[in-house]
Amino acid sequence: MKVLILAGGLGTRLSEETEVKPKPMVEIGGKPILWHILKIYSHFGFNDFIILTGYKSHIIKDYFINYYHRYSDITVNMLDNSVEIHKTRNEPWKVTMLYTGKDTMTGGRIKKAQNYINNEPFLLTYGDGVADININKLIDFHKKSGKVATLTAIQPTGRFGVLNIDNNDNILSFTEKPTNNNAWVNGGFFVLEPEVFKYIDNNDSTIFECEPLEKLAQDGQLGAYKHRGFWKSMDTLRDKNELTKMWLSKNAPWAVWSN
Repeated sequence: MKVLILAGGLGTRLSEETEVKPKPMVEIGGKPILWHILKIYSHFGFNDFIILTGYKSHIIKDYFINYYHRYSDITVNMLDNSVEIHKTRNEPWKVTMLYTGKDTMTGGRIKKAQNYINNEPFLLTYGDGVADININKLIDFHKKSGKVATLTAIQPTGRFGVLNIDNNDNILSFTEKPTNNNAWVNGGFFVLEPEVFKYIDNNDSTIFECEPLEKLAQDGQLGAYKHRGFWKSMDTLRDKNELTKMWLSKNAPWAVWSN
């Protein structure tokens, strides 16, 4: 099952960092938050990633192209221009970096990946949020629901779009503008059937969180996996500092991997 990661936005609320790099490349404890997200999925055996890039996409490409040199012990011989690698860090990842346009909205980015999905179910999340979510349990929940789409519902401190969920964990409506602070909201970590592409217009201005999710909810095809554990998005410098503090103090709940 492939994992799509939305990594093309401007990240204007984190402008202190994103003036020089895309938001998913902002570092938490010396590693981009994108690396942390890949580690979460990889822990559960999902290693085939499609990074949907846009703003400053070359920085993401350069990171993965030079990944082994970045995290390896090397000797550079300036006399003969040779490089000897002594110790490498191995990851079982296959990473496709798909440029989806600088100004393309989330729905448009997802639509551009349709040919890479091979008409199979796939996973999707945002390139700025981490959680201690059990991906396998999320997928099991989705399969049992029989729906086209499942999103992970979380309860943060506000400022996110509100979900109206019934007693059977069906999403009845999706409202992008929050009306209260204690509602269940969209936390990313989606499981999607290929039929979801029928709900996404082939238009760069399509916002996945608006008409596509709203229509899925209206059709009874959007389920909510309620995650009551840790979840946090990195929207501001304060968020970045809080995540970094957790990581450096070895109290990072999202670090479910063992190494």
